[in-house]
Amino acid sequence: MASSRKVIELFYDVVSPYSWLGFEVMCRYRNVWNIDLKLRPAFLGGIMQGSGNKPPGLVPNKFLYMTTDLHRLAQYFQVPISPPADPFEAMFEKGSLSAMRFVAAVQEREVGGDKQVEQVSRELWMRIWSQDKDITQPASLSEVPECTQVTELEFKASLHSSSVSCFSHAFGFPLAVCHVNGKAEVFFGSDRFELIADCIGEKWMGPQPTAAKL
Repeated sequence: MASSRKVIELFYDVVSPYSWLGFEVMCRYRNVWNIDLKLRPAFLGGIMQGSGNKPPGLVPNKFLYMTTDLHRLAQYFQVPISPPADPFEAMFEKGSLSAMRFVAAVQEREVGGDKQVEQVSRELWMRIWSQDKDITQPASLSEVPECTQVTELEFKASLHSSSVSCFSHAFGFPLAVCHVNGKAEVFFGSDRFELIADCIGEKWMGPQPTAAKL
C-alpha cells in the first residue's frame, strides 16, 4: 500500500532573500518528494516583532556576513540573487507589507493549487532581489503580470490569516512545517533540507534534484 503524501507548509516573505532560496528548492522538490507543498505568504516584519527577534541587517557584523553569504548561496542554489544597491532601505525602510498583502490576496482568489501565487511570489523576489526595483508602490505591483482585481480589504484579511496561523512557531523565515503522522515538525532557515528529507522519509539530492537524477 502506497504511503500517504506528507504535507509541508512553507511560510515566507519576499523581503527575505533566504526565503527565496527555501522557496525555490521546495518548489523543485514538490514533484520529487512525496509531498503536498502548501505556500504560506506572511509578513516577516510582524513575526519578527512579535517574537522579539532582531533581523541580521540590524546587527552590523551579521549584515556584512550576509552580503558574502548570499553571493555564495546564489551560486550554489542557482537562484539569481543580486542584492539591491541599498539592502537596508529595501528591507527595513520600505519593507514588504503591501507586497505580501498582494500575494496573500492573490492566493485567496486562486482555485486549485498555488500556481499563480508561486508565479507572483517569484516575480516579486526577482524585482527586489535581482532587478533592484521598488515593490512598495501600487504602480510597481501593477507591473506584475498576474496582478488582477485585488482590493485593499482583501490584502489585509488574507495576510492577517496567514500570519496568525504560523505565529506560535515563528521567529523568522523561511519556515517549513512538516506534517507527519499527525505531528508538526518545524524547520527554520534555508539550510535544513537534509533534516526535512529525513523527517518525511525522503532523500535530499542537492539543490537541483532533477539534475541529480540524470
